Amino acid sequence: MNILRQLSLTPNIVRNLIQTRNYAVPKLPVEWIEPEKISCIDPRKSGDGGLELNIKPEDPIKFFEKSEELKGADSIVKKIFSINFNNRKSTVYLQKERAIQLVQRHSHDRGSMEAKIAKMTVRILQLQEHQKIFWQNKKTKRILKELIDKRNKCLKFLRRQDYPRFEFLLERLNLIYKPCPEDKQPLDYKSCTTRLMEKYCDKIVKEKLANYRQELESQQASFFKEKAEKLEFIRNEEIACGVTPTISEEEIEAAKQKAASFVN
Repeated sequence: MNILRQLSLTPNIVRNLIQTRNYAVPKLPVEWIEPEKISCIDPRKSGDGGLELNIKPEDPIKFFEKSEELKGADSIVKKIFSINFNNRKSTVYLQKERAIQLVQRHSHDRGSMEAKIAKMTVRILQLQEHQKIFWQNKKTKRILKELIDKRNKCLKFLRRQDYPRFEFLLERLNLIYKPCPEDKQPLDYKSCTTRLMEKYCDKIVKEKLANYRQELESQQASFFKEKAEKLEFIRNEEIACGVTPTISEEEIEAAKQKAASFVN
């Protein structure tokens, strides 16, 4: 009790006891900003750009697209058999059919790899729109993630087997293929800051080497001029001493021309 009473009378002592030490941290010349976390079902990560299928509310439902009787029927009958007056399942079927027509190999193609990917793409786009509204639906999110992974697996297979067909499929379905990187590195502060510092140091080294190169290139004219004078002096001394000159006049002339070229 006496100790507590003394501490209550001396608040500065208590403040000094519980105060944490703030060590000086040097400020780095680079700054790493954590990127925005994008969900695996987001179109920016899945690569879906949307499809222009040109579906109108007055289009006929399943099994009535080529009906000659419906084409000559009354307007009320046409409305009854249009997708606007039917359930969503009819619209989904028509969307899949239009998507398959973009990539199918022939008019009866329903089982090729391109047709399967087209149907999966339509389903993915529908689930993504649903997930924007009901974002707490975990079951839909799981189904959407599994469907995107399955489509990526099919795209990877098609890319390996038939690359021209793969490019054609991406163009018609407005897709961007984003394979998983083989050497995936963690996005944490320490590793990312280390890589940024390495790039920063490499940049400084390149700048210093470039400046040193420019400095040496600026001294080339005086260097070759001095070289020509010394070579000429050595040749004259050897001739004066009666020794066979080791330096030819061509070497001296070449050094003079080199110096003159840098002056120009």
